[in-house]
Amino acid sequence: MGKYRIRVATGDSLLAGSSNLVQLWLVGEHGEKDLGKILRPIRIREVQLEVEVSLYLGRLLLVKLRKHKSLVGFDWFCKWIAVQGPGTQGEAFFPCYRWVQGNEIICLPEGTARTVRDDPQNQFKKHREKELEERRKVYRWGFWKEGLILPIAGNTQWDLPRNERFLEDKDLDFSLSLAKVLKDLALKGSLDLTNSVRRLEDFNKVFPQGKTPLAERVRNCWKDDALFGYQFLNGANPMLLRRSTSLPSRLVLPPEMEDLKTQLEKELQTGSLFEADFSLLDGVKPNVIIFKQQYVAAPLVMLKLQPDGRLLPMVIQLQPPRNGCPPPVLFLPSDPPMAWLLAKTWVRSSDFQLHQLQSHLLRGHLIAEVISVATMRSLPSLHPIYKVFCACINVLARSNLVSKWGIFDLVVSTGSGGHVDILQRATAGLTYRSFCPPDDLADRGLLDVKSSLYGQDALRLWGVISRRYVEKMVSLFYKSDGAVKDDPELQAWCREITETGLQGAQDRGFPISLESRAQLCHFITMCIFTCTGQHASTHQGQLDWYSWIPNGPCTMQKPPPISKDVTEKDIVDSLPSLHQARTQKTFIKFLGRRQPVMVALGQHKENYFSDPGPQAVLKQFQEELAALDKEIEVRNAGLDLPYEYLRPSMVENSVTI
Repeated sequence: MGKYRIRVATGDSLLAGSSNLVQLWLVGEHGEKDLGKILRPIRIREVQLEVEVSLYLGRLLLVKLRKHKSLVGFDWFCKWIAVQGPGTQGEAFFPCYRWVQGNEIICLPEGTARTVRDDPQNQFKKHREKELEERRKVYRWGFWKEGLILPIAGNTQWDLPRNERFLEDKDLDFSLSLAKVLKDLALKGSLDLTNSVRRLEDFNKVFPQGKTPLAERVRNCWKDDALFGYQFLNGANPMLLRRSTSLPSRLVLPPEMEDLKTQLEKELQTGSLFEADFSLLDGVKPNVIIFKQQYVAAPLVMLKLQPDGRLLPMVIQLQPPRNGCPPPVLFLPSDPPMAWLLAKTWVRSSDFQLHQLQSHLLRGHLIAEVISVATMRSLPSLHPIYKVFCACINVLARSNLVSKWGIFDLVVSTGSGGHVDILQRATAGLTYRSFCPPDDLADRGLLDVKSSLYGQDALRLWGVISRRYVEKMVSLFYKSDGAVKDDPELQAWCREITETGLQGAQDRGFPISLESRAQLCHFITMCIFTCTGQHASTHQGQLDWYSWIPNGPCTMQKPPPISKDVTEKDIVDSLPSLHQARTQKTFIKFLGRRQPVMVALGQHKENYFSDPGPQAVLKQFQEELAALDKEIEVRNAGLDLPYEYLRPSMVENSVTI
């Protein structure tokens, strides 16, 4: 019996409020009270109510709410509800952070995180089970192509659950920006169909206004061997380079290149020989664009690491050897300049294909989607790991890059089916270790390469996420390895990711069970880093490295050269047409731009925990991120080419675009 003060917070986005009436219930240990239709959350960000309750409810367990439709139903985004009154011991906090739709009843448990083990009286058992049952109806696994990991069911953003779409402010920015670039493309692109590229300088016609300083540097220096090698370390796709442990079997050296073999073996012995092998592209069927055949190569690049940290190419082989055919031509820095430049341009085009499909789409968006869907299907909102992780998976982005008649089909050499082949091959090679920078960099021999700024920053960011956030959070809720093993929801989450979403990836090192706190921490850190830092490292560099089309051509229109008799016209004729180049530039500029509505890693405003322990951990995590950000800023001030893609202030808190 007594008076309850209730505060209700509505979201900040444009259309978060609703004119529909909302009914509330308070549910306590000793009973439940229907408060009636007492709320109309139109525009006011926070509403305060006072109600008299004749029944003694005891400690509050849940707040239930139901939005009643009138003639028109308007969705309402509820951030949280706070209640103070008899039995609350201060103010009880009930996080929501989701859309309230239709007229179903939504139950909000008090914000103290609880595992099944933390609920010995089963006060929340029915709630947990019902919540997951309802979630599994909404978050359903879909299917795209055989041999690929599973997506969420749905073909467009509007097929996604309401809570996984962009909020109105970001959606409006996304839609208006897309409409603008499509309008510009239609106006200028139609003229490109009647114009042709005659010189390399003609690509200045599509070089974007508002370019980044690094993009300008790339345009001026793209022919330099040092910048070519630098991109394997710190460019848009730093995931391919590895230290050589032997000379690759595909590298066939003719007798007249004995000196080159000696140089390669010398670098190999000193540990300074590296390789970038694009064999994943071998045999991929190339696209046909406007009745014109396009071409794909599968290069191998051998590089040497200089004492000053520069990575310089030594030899390029554009195709693997074929039985019954002469050995493929090997291109060298000492070759005629145009022949060497064309070979490097082929490598850059091949890197564009693998970057967009393997490193960015598959290892960024699609893996994050698996983690997100599995989390929503397996962990109730009461679960501590749901609360730890949910801020990093709050949006699923539908990609138009690889849909039928999408960008790949229209202008990219691996479109119209080749891109699916690449994704299937790349999926078959996904390993758990490759998603964990300490393991991945060790396996690729890059741990001690000081000029790998991506490697340095990935390790430091992984460490902050792991030691300052995940380990401390896990220690609050799991006091022993046994507590991890005995958590059925946690084990179901792990299996849902590995066995279902990743389609049986346990043979590639992904766990199907979690046996210890250390293993749990490693797995959660992998999930968070994949959805934040790893995606940022392959997303943010697009505008820098691909604005100058010859440095990252989306397609090649002539076959790979088989001789070194090359002119500038041969290079120009191989590169994309002006229309293809403008289309590439338009979408790279749109997708790679700095997002105006962006939440940086660890800076989310949602408060899923009501207890002070997790809040203190999050505060310390934010302080550590700020310190790391400052360290990288100071380091970059002394660099000729600053590396910013893994600065915490530049890393988005979730995969959104």
